[in-house]
Amino acid sequence: MIIVAVGLGMLLNLLFTETIGLAAGGIVVPGYIALSIHRPAQVISTVAAGIFTFMIVNALSRHILLYGRRSLIISILIGYLVGYATKIFPPITFAAANIDISTIGFVVPGLIAYWIYRQGVVETIAAMTITSILVRLIIIIITGGEVLP
Repeated sequence: MIIVAVGLGMLLNLLFTETIGLAAGGIVVPGYIALSIHRPAQVISTVAAGIFTFMIVNALSRHILLYGRRSLIISILIGYLVGYATKIFPPITFAAANIDISTIGFVVPGLIAYWIYRQGVVETIAAMTITSILVRLIIIIITGGEVLP
């Protein structure tokens, strides 16, 4: 299912970029978010990690020259470290419910941060949300409403 979700995410991301000019937070982000959309705490923590990573990269850009590939690599590396930090913390227990705050993957927060850096917070999160929901809807249609593991 990951292959289908990521492929659909890439296709919809391309269509979204070509029609309205906004990228959905990276080439693989909509597919991974679509697969995890039933875990809202993880999606929120991933977006929060992306915003936090963006803030770090933005602060670094005041002291070092960041552009092009260099800003992409720095964003992914810092996002990787932020994502790793969320993985080492245990789930938060609240009213007999375990809330998993770990991010979705390690590269996803960095990709989100990179696109926030390039096109803005609202634009990136809106494009990512719309594209991810469309990917999830298509997956539901393809699988006949089967619940994903």
